[in-house]
Amino acid sequence: MKNLTRDLEAPIETRGFGTGWFAGFFGLLFSGVALCFVVATRWPGLFSTPELAATEGNLVFNVVVQLLLVIGYALALLSLMLRPRKAIGFSALVVALAASLLASFDPSPARMGVFFGVDFFAVNLMATGLMFAPLERLFPHRREQRLFRVEWREDLFYFLVSSMMVQLLTFLALAPSQVVNASTGALAQFRAAVGAQPFALQLIEAMFLTDLVQYWFHRAFHRIPFLWGFHAVHHSAPSMDWLAGARMHFIEIALLRGVTALPLLTLGFSPAAMQTYIGLVYVYSSLVHANLKGDFNLLGQFLVTPRFHHWHHGLEEEAIDVNFAIHFPWLDRLFGTYHFPPSRWPNAYGVPEKVPEGYGAQFMYPFRRRG
Repeated sequence: MKNLTRDLEAPIETRGFGTGWFAGFFGLLFSGVALCFVVATRWPGLFSTPELAATEGNLVFNVVVQLLLVIGYALALLSLMLRPRKAIGFSALVVALAASLLASFDPSPARMGVFFGVDFFAVNLMATGLMFAPLERLFPHRREQRLFRVEWREDLFYFLVSSMMVQLLTFLALAPSQVVNASTGALAQFRAAVGAQPFALQLIEAMFLTDLVQYWFHRAFHRIPFLWGFHAVHHSAPSMDWLAGARMHFIEIALLRGVTALPLLTLGFSPAAMQTYIGLVYVYSSLVHANLKGDFNLLGQFLVTPRFHHWHHGLEEEAIDVNFAIHFPWLDRLFGTYHFPPSRWPNAYGVPEKVPEGYGAQFMYPFRRRG
């Protein structure tokens, strides 16, 4: 594992085209995603979400998994041939072999009551990783920042946990909305009217309402010392990229999703509008944390852009407690927390206090911190 980490974090001059680094990296990525899909297929009762389980096992799905494995094998072998360091290529080959062997094993399980979203993690990683990692290489704000920058392993683990715990997080997020709906049956006609609105109007309303709720939720986590202990984990990332947005304390994720689910599930928005908004938020969260250049001085006054949100993570004094909005910066203008100096970016990211490294230590940090 140490050799693999060292190879992934190799100096940029040893990772150009023709060195075998990209072949090994994508071989490891494709083989890893294939392994996740195979695990979800072999044990659907434990490792597959019910929504994705319906598509797993059909012909198209099997062809996709086979293609991922073939490409993973080929890239692993290419990396082994081209690269003096063999760790990344060898790891990709081992993962592909493990997926192939596991694919031939059929335990014939029954669906259980509890599951872990391995397939959900694989889909998220493929969708966001393959979208933003290349963009950050082509249009980086900080050119010196590497794909495997400091603490990338911690953030990838956060990404894994939030994806695999999708069932528990969904249950915790839906609980407040279910209580509200159960006690407000008289609003059925109002909810029907909301759901009958044009799709585009519902989507805009959902973005506005959730942003308004999240603004005050977000601001509370900055203002209340105990809550800041949870949010400090998110702000402790010393670098900004698409993966940094995944660094969030489990309790904050559960509370945030519960708060944002309230307007979506209690006001009668149609399933199509809600699903579109949820998909948009997944992509948007990665976008605003991404290491992407572009000042967007005009657009940033109306929509949250990477530079706007980077100021929220800035370490300078002028960046403290600003830019809480998730979608619409005018909320910060309205409530006096807007900060978007033309064409300027923060010099550094993080928090002045010492947040420990590692998922376990960061999970306990809010309960142990002082001050």
